[in-house]
Amino acid sequence: MKFLSDKALERLRDGPETPDLAGTRYRLLERLARGGMGVVYAAEDGKLQRRVALKVLDVPGTDGDLANRLIREARVLAALEHPGIVPVHDVGTLADGRVFYTMKFVEGNRLDKYIETVASFPDRLRIFLRICDAVRFAHARGVLHRDLKPANIMVGPFGEVLVMDWGLAKILRGEVSSGALEADPEATVFGKPKPANIAVDATEISVVTGHGTVMGTPGYMSPEQARGDVEHLDARSDIYALGALLRFLLTGHPEIAPVPGGRRLDKSLAAICAKSTAAAPAERYPSVQELALDVSRYLDGLAVGAHRESALEKAGRFYRRYRFFILLIAAYLVMRVAILLFMHR
Repeated sequence: MKFLSDKALERLRDGPETPDLAGTRYRLLERLARGGMGVVYAAEDGKLQRRVALKVLDVPGTDGDLANRLIREARVLAALEHPGIVPVHDVGTLADGRVFYTMKFVEGNRLDKYIETVASFPDRLRIFLRICDAVRFAHARGVLHRDLKPANIMVGPFGEVLVMDWGLAKILRGEVSSGALEADPEATVFGKPKPANIAVDATEISVVTGHGTVMGTPGYMSPEQARGDVEHLDARSDIYALGALLRFLLTGHPEIAPVPGGRRLDKSLAAICAKSTAAAPAERYPSVQELALDVSRYLDGLAVGAHRESALEKAGRFYRRYRFFILLIAAYLVMRVAILLFMHR
């Protein structure tokens, strides 16, 4: 008896899942990624002659609930028109009944890969502020992301920062569209658990509760998300994830975990991370704007609201902010003293 190789088995398994784009304007190019609800492919738009990303339910014949939720995800994205959020181009149904939507094809690297080339703390903080800007916009439109993590942030070849994968989004208010709310009154995305025998990066694993509600990613989801307290989630749940993301950008770990030889944060940055990721929502920043404002203050050499400085810390911060002028004045005074001493000889 002749046995099939693992690669051959995978090709056979992927065969039935490969979407048939006949009757659409798109031509399939390659598979890019698999998520909890579907698969993302690279495709070519025949009419506009451009490359797009096509997201489709992963298997034919899936129930209408998942189809409605994929449509809802597309509608949520379509309503969030922001430079930091990937735009949706089209939505439809394939010949086999699977729902799909197309969006901008994003080139570049995931944040966890891109950040390896960015050594400067200020540059990392500026990237974080651009992420905050997109999330703040979504919150203003009544949408929580609920799965903010490095794997869901893309940085393009020209430095553009895009917040991706809004499949776990929760709608707080009816500002996005009445159709989206009708399709999903609670605005909670349900997904299938990934097979346990598939090895995946820990930053990409989504936790699934006993009821099947996808809540987020370990290390980045807030305690209330972990408890499945969906009805009481608000902007502070995303703020927790942003705080973990900030800690990851600065230390390489989303949680407080002392690593021998690892980077140590100064007290102001550590306080910002700690306030963002406080266990109780009431102890976190009340809005993304407040969090971003504290990070901006730090970049500008100002005191941050999350940390009460000692007199010595204030003096050190003053010196760091005005180091050039202080050294210039000091050099001038030294020269004056040297000239006076020389003239009195």
